[in-house]
Amino acid sequence: MEITVERRQQWRKKREYILASAGNVVGLGNVWRFPYLCYKNGGGVFLLPYCFFAVLVGLPLFLLETVIGQYTQEGAITCWSKLCPLAQGTGYSIIVIQLYSRLYSIVLAWALLYLIYSFRDPLPWATCNNPWNTDGCVELTSANSTAIHSGNVTVNRTSGNLTESSASEFWERGVLSMSGGIEEIGAVRLELLLCLLACWVTCYFCIWKGVRSTGTVVYFTAVFPYVMLAILLVRGLTLPGAWQGVVYYLYPDPSRLTDLQVWMEACAQVLFSYGVASGTITTLGSYNKAKNNCYRDSLWLCLLNSCTSFVAGFVVFSALGFMAHKQGIPIDMVVESGPGLAFIAFPQAVAMMPLPQLWAACFFIMLIMLGLDTVFSGLETITASVIDMFPGQMRRPWRREIFLIFFCSVFFFIEIPLTCQGGVYLFELIDYYGANGACLLFVSLVQCVAVGWAFGAKRMCDAVEEMTGQRPWVLFQLCWRYFTPLICIVCFICSFLNYQPLTSHRGYFYPDWAYHLGWALALSSVVVLPIWGVVKIGLTDGTLRQLLVLWRPLSDPVQPTTNKERIQNETEMRPMSAPLS
Repeated sequence: MEITVERRQQWRKKREYILASAGNVVGLGNVWRFPYLCYKNGGGVFLLPYCFFAVLVGLPLFLLETVIGQYTQEGAITCWSKLCPLAQGTGYSIIVIQLYSRLYSIVLAWALLYLIYSFRDPLPWATCNNPWNTDGCVELTSANSTAIHSGNVTVNRTSGNLTESSASEFWERGVLSMSGGIEEIGAVRLELLLCLLACWVTCYFCIWKGVRSTGTVVYFTAVFPYVMLAILLVRGLTLPGAWQGVVYYLYPDPSRLTDLQVWMEACAQVLFSYGVASGTITTLGSYNKAKNNCYRDSLWLCLLNSCTSFVAGFVVFSALGFMAHKQGIPIDMVVESGPGLAFIAFPQAVAMMPLPQLWAACFFIMLIMLGLDTVFSGLETITASVIDMFPGQMRRPWRREIFLIFFCSVFFFIEIPLTCQGGVYLFELIDYYGANGACLLFVSLVQCVAVGWAFGAKRMCDAVEEMTGQRPWVLFQLCWRYFTPLICIVCFICSFLNYQPLTSHRGYFYPDWAYHLGWALALSSVVVLPIWGVVKIGLTDGTLRQLLVLWRPLSDPVQPTTNKERIQNETEMRPMSAPLS
């Protein structure tokens, strides 16, 4: 009996690719990181370094990775065998980073648990009448809450007399049940474990049939967050004190531009926000038809991503301004970033609004949708890479589904420690070291060198023109060869010069073994690349001149092998006038 090998999938409609890519790049960082960085680093003037890195780093890398995927029709690993075989270790580095990033599923579990609690009346983080609350708990609407922030009540976290808001206690004691440190892993939180299981099951069914299932899911997961963002924006700007928050968000402080840390944080935000050096852009682009206008798509998607970050700042700071106004305190007393914003500050704000359950549900559904797109895009990157490496074995009926069940099950069990009482410390450690900006900078640097110098920037521009009918601006060719790799080198060095050991928000210092583990995680994604290069050279027979084929393939790497494939590649997907139309 002959076993059929399935053909590599492609997007059924162009809009599916646009929505999937938009869902991938527009994630949690747009909502909980960019607004805080903008406020912290000079308000409106932060947009100057942000736009600088977006134009010279983010946009060129986004276009490059999209073109690589569409041109080679391969995943994050095998694409390099057609461009620069010596750089194929880049794909393995990306997979290591993606494996660490799978642990972000716990964020979805946190958001799901908050969503479930959002339907209670009153909201559990708005009161101190819960089993997890302490004698030092202060309700959000009480007069003491204002006194805490205005200085009438002393708050000293290092003393034995702690006073905390009910929202903080709900997060730390109700949801996480935090232990004293990473050494005290504690018991598993059953509620979190069930939420984590639900998130992994959802991710599995989002991509289990490849782009056929993903293309259907993104109609909801990519569009719905924008609906919620628009609703929260209108509601936020109509609240009293909202414009005070907006002023704090954008008030310019030009003196901050002289601080190197501001530029480093702008660079890191662009890398994370644009989703470069993670393999997802290459993977999603590889499902395009060969004549798709990926050049125009990349410009629109990058613009959409940056505009979403900017608009999200109005949503966040209008709510924080309202909370500051309601409590009669300066807004800098309520500003948070990351999980602190998503799970403490913003829930505090919605608890003070009329119909708090409605706005809480809207916010956490938006967070789940934003995170879900990014998580299952990364999962698709890993899956597609494995399938492309072993097409004869993996492109058979039900092989993909079986692999995904195995992979999701393994990582669900790996993530169980994150649901324990000390799990948040482990999460912070992996988040800080495992997939940090320095790793992304190194991968981005190698990608630019491999394409700009080995394969050839001009040759890549020729490929774009052949596929789209448009030749990229000369700026992109200059970026791939000079500007982007130079910026990556400088920022990579500065990231080590400005290194600060990880500390918890309560001032907790990790033990020495945890820092050693963190550095091992950080270096694991970097050393893969040179190790692969050395092994590849050692296993390849031939003279030095013959080994140059590992640096630059001599022939065109992408040629249709059959007349049927040639006809399919010449089929243009229906053009679009806007990214989300």
